[in-house]
Parts: sequence; structure tokens; C-alpha cells
Amino acid sequence: MSKPSESIPSVSIPGTSRLRRALTALLVSTALVAGGTACSSSAAGSRGQREAVPVSVAAQQAVVDEALAAQVSAAEAVAAREVTDEVPAAEPTPSTPAEKQKFSKARFVANAGLAAGATYQWIIKPYRAGKFKKGAKGRTFALIKAGLAGAFAYNRLKAAADNAKGDPLLSKAVAPLTAGIASLKGLGSKLRKGDAGDADISSFEDVINGVKDAGQGAGATVTDKVPSLSQLNGG
Repeated sequence: MSKPSESIPSVSIPGTSRLRRALTALLVSTALVAGGTACSSSAAGSRGQREAVPVSVAAQQAVVDEALAAQVSAAEAVAAREVTDEVPAAEPTPSTPAEKQKFSKARFVANAGLAAGATYQWIIKPYRAGKFKKGAKGRTFALIKAGLAGAFAYNRLKAAADNAKGDPLLSKAVAPLTAGIASLKGLGSKLRKGDAGDADISSFEDVINGVKDAGQGAGATVTDKVPSLSQLNGG
């Protein structure tokens, strides 16, 4: 039996057992069905034209795609439900207005930086490299990562906007961006399905740039921070 032409690396998700099980099921189901496809093709070749393959390759691929979509959708749903603000609390806990204001800025910078890093690394960069196009090598895994990155960036941007409320100047600068952030909500799923186009990628880029500009003007400079795959899956 030949091995599937493309394998999907396993991704660890700390603290989210249901998401780990979903992605594990995705890998197993994809490998089994793809393996079955390879075996059927091999057997058909050895028998020549004497016996037709009972299930077409296209039908078997449809099973793979359906299993992939179902498992990734479950993974995204779990990630969306279990999103928390992962930036650790500073020590000591801020008590004065000035300390709270400084702490809010720090959290804003951290969350916005993660959103920017995820957007560039897993969405903008591979899109420009043609990784999302049909037939591209590694397309399946690139789309999975892009989908999760889209959900991750959206959630981190929401957290950053909430953090900004702790600083009057930053809050005023970020307020006009809330509608743009909200518009990114469903793009993770669109990316995962391979349906995102130039306008969708530009939406992510425009919102990220707007958040960076807002932070810069309020004394909270944002720099890209690429999250690990475990962070990406954790939301």
C-alpha cells in the first residue's frame, strides 16, 4: 500500500482536549481514506481492465474533503468558545490609575502583536506565495492554518480593542476600528474553505495596519509576534 501523497502534521493544543481530539480525528480519517484510495488504485492497476474500481477516486476524495471540513469546523468552534485573554497578569497587580493605564497598553500591544504576526505568517504570506491555489503543494495544511489564524487574529484583535479601553487616548484611537475588527469574524472559515480572495486578505491587512497606526499614535507601538501553532489552535 502506497502512502498518501500529502500528510498533515499533528498540532498540539495545550489545555483544549476536545480540540486535540478533533484534530487527531481529522488526521486519522484523512490518512485512512487517502490510504484506501491508494490501495484501490494499486489493486485496480494490477487487475488491468478485468475489474472496475467500485468507488471512483473523485468520490473517495469527496469523503476526505468532507471529513476534513467537519473536523476543522469542530476545531474552530471549540477554539472560538474557549478564547481567553492569554496575556499573563503583571506583577504586582496594578492598583493606581496610572498603573492600570500602563498595564492596559501593555496588554493591547501583546494582543495586537500576536494578531499581526498570525495574519502575516499564516494568511498574507502564504496567500501571496500562491499556497492557497488549487493544486498547490501543501494547500490543505496551508488552508487549515489560515483558517485557524483568521479566528485567532479576530479574537486577539477583539481582546486588544477591549484592552484599549483602559487608556483614554488609546481608546479614542481604536474606537473607529471596531467595525473593521467585527467584519473579520467569518473570514477564518472562508480562508479554511479556500474561498478567500484579494478583498478578504486586504481586509485583514487593512485592519491590522489600522490597529498598528492607532497604537503608534497613542504611544503603544505594536510589533509583529508570530504565535506558535499551539497558540494558534488555542485561540
